[in-house]
Amino acid sequence: MALAGHQTLNKLSVDNSLSIWFLEDDPSYKAYIDFQERFGSDEIFIAMLPVENAIGEPDVEALKQLHKDIESLPYVKTTFSLAKAKYPIYANNKINFDDLYNPKRSEKGLKSLFSKLPNITSQLVTKDYKHQFFYIQMKPTPTIEEKRQDIAVEIRTVIDKSYSNYYLTGPPVLNEAYSKGIYKESLTFGILTVLVITILLLFLLPSKRYLFIALLSVAIPVSLLFGLITSLGFALNMISMLIPTILMVYSVSDAVHIINIYHKEGLINTSISKVDLITIAIRRSLTPCFYTTLTTFVGYFALYISPLPAFKNMGVFTCIGLLMSFILVYVITIIGFSFMNLNFEKAKPIFSLKGISQTNFIEWLNGFTSTYKTSIITVFTLVLTFGIYSIFQVDIDTNSRDLLAEGQAKDDLRTVEVELGGSNRLQLNISTTNGDVILNKEALKKLEIFHEKLEENPLISSPVSVVTIKSFLQKRTPVLFQSSISEDKLKNTLADVDAAENSFFKLFSEDLSTAGFTLTLMEMRTSELEQVLNDIKVAFEDTFDTNDFSLKINGFAVVFSQLNNFILETQFKSFFAAFFVAFLCLWFFIRSLRTTILVLIPNILPLAILAIFMSLLNIPLDVSTAMITPIMLGIAMDDTIHLVHKYRKSKRVQGTAEQRMNNAMHYTGGALLSTTIALVGGFLIIASSATPSVSDFGALCAVTVAIALITDIFYLPALLKTFDK
Repeated sequence: MALAGHQTLNKLSVDNSLSIWFLEDDPSYKAYIDFQERFGSDEIFIAMLPVENAIGEPDVEALKQLHKDIESLPYVKTTFSLAKAKYPIYANNKINFDDLYNPKRSEKGLKSLFSKLPNITSQLVTKDYKHQFFYIQMKPTPTIEEKRQDIAVEIRTVIDKSYSNYYLTGPPVLNEAYSKGIYKESLTFGILTVLVITILLLFLLPSKRYLFIALLSVAIPVSLLFGLITSLGFALNMISMLIPTILMVYSVSDAVHIINIYHKEGLINTSISKVDLITIAIRRSLTPCFYTTLTTFVGYFALYISPLPAFKNMGVFTCIGLLMSFILVYVITIIGFSFMNLNFEKAKPIFSLKGISQTNFIEWLNGFTSTYKTSIITVFTLVLTFGIYSIFQVDIDTNSRDLLAEGQAKDDLRTVEVELGGSNRLQLNISTTNGDVILNKEALKKLEIFHEKLEENPLISSPVSVVTIKSFLQKRTPVLFQSSISEDKLKNTLADVDAAENSFFKLFSEDLSTAGFTLTLMEMRTSELEQVLNDIKVAFEDTFDTNDFSLKINGFAVVFSQLNNFILETQFKSFFAAFFVAFLCLWFFIRSLRTTILVLIPNILPLAILAIFMSLLNIPLDVSTAMITPIMLGIAMDDTIHLVHKYRKSKRVQGTAEQRMNNAMHYTGGALLSTTIALVGGFLIIASSATPSVSDFGALCAVTVAIALITDIFYLPALLKTFDK
């Protein structure tokens, strides 16, 4: 534990890079990396700087100094602002470039010039001229991912020297905020989980003497697992940050079951030795605890089928943690029991709620499920049917804003996007299929029509392309684009507009066969991104002959929009794999197909009710909740297995189905309530997350676990008492 703790404290890190969300050989990810290598990274910091007058000479001079300071950093590719922007001038039969800002011009003259380039100048200054925008483009993603957090801190330090109360956003800033939030919340969740579990155990354990054993059962597996994770060089991410809380709750659940059985057997067998009592407790708990660990293991291991590496890592490491927990909880409890000399008759919980009797509740429960079993089956089956229908009503959608907790980063994002119309870049490349130069009259006309369609789309802001520059030149020099102009003259004129001075907006490929469009998008849902991308494709196909021209859409938005497909794939593959293996485990455990089917039905109901909640409350399946069904299937079966283990007809357990179920409920009911309370408490801690997506995951898991208990103590007994003859 000491070594593991040392490793965790020294090596624990956070990684939210794209590489954990997409496989290296994924076509969309490879295309995105290739795009950055060729056209520049869209890892761009956007600073909105407060000034007295955005076109005042002192404020523009300060921008020039900021360019020098920022561009001296080794990981910066280029910067862009009003101080660096150029505009084209046609003179002496060629295009020249002049500074967009010239201190010799009057303020009125500058504003008049800006009005002729609205899509560019709107990205340089705010409408009230009280803020300037400053862009910092990083070198391609693979070269900066490892140092992203340090880069963000260093860039803030440079800007802080000249500006205060500025707004800073863009993909690198949001990623830095994700990482900080994850690191902070993972520590907070761990501390809160220990506190909540301790408080619950004071009520749930039959004696205070068991408290230390239970807490060690929680602490040791988690500390050893994180020592292993950090030693192997893995980092936390938005998904794996949940492992400590989940594993602690599972560990305490097994510990409570073993302690409950040990204590009950101690009350029954008053004359046997401690070694014999421990042996009985191990023998009676080992089979159900093994199968609950197995079904939970299956639920998490099913995540390995996911195409998302983050889910794969989550599944593998949680499974390793479950195995360690299962083994260590027995080692710890055996050693702990060996040191204890306990009077079982006089032992009492440290805290108890007066007026609440567990025995009386179970007596009432047994009577209720016997008397009203037909009504219970009818009501729960109707709910199950409605739940199955609701599954198809749940949206699959990830809101990028919901992945970020409230704080400065989110506030800055909102403020900048209101002024700028977005913070994400999207690059469109339209190419001739035969490699010819795209600068001819017919192609330009089509590019203008396409540009207009982009401007009409409410989800797209400030498209910049050769059309933007042509429109500007046409207003200033109408004769340049008269119908009589030759193709060569047109090509030679416009070819010069993609000069090095305008490298921030890539207008052409080097061979002039490709025209580029740079778009600005808001942070939005994946469903909206899919709509934007589809609108772009439709606009292209309506404007261009697809036999002569091709469209390529590049940028992080393209990769991010595919999350929906990955989430859907994760749900189907992971759930059905978990369901099939869990069914086989139950069948092998129960050894009766009829009983297995009856037992399985109540374990599907919590997932069906989960779908009802998600559809009614408009909670989508997103990057966090995507793993919920295989995990919850494994959890839902845990209580069922403990109950059915005591219910199964065997040489030791005889009688009718009703008698056996009533006895099983008496023996196991207390532990079922205790472990469910612990699980709900653990998931409610996750629900307290400041990140909306993680909070939804925790709340849904807590509700599902509670419903799983309700189905196990009402629906399952009613089904078995009625049909298991």
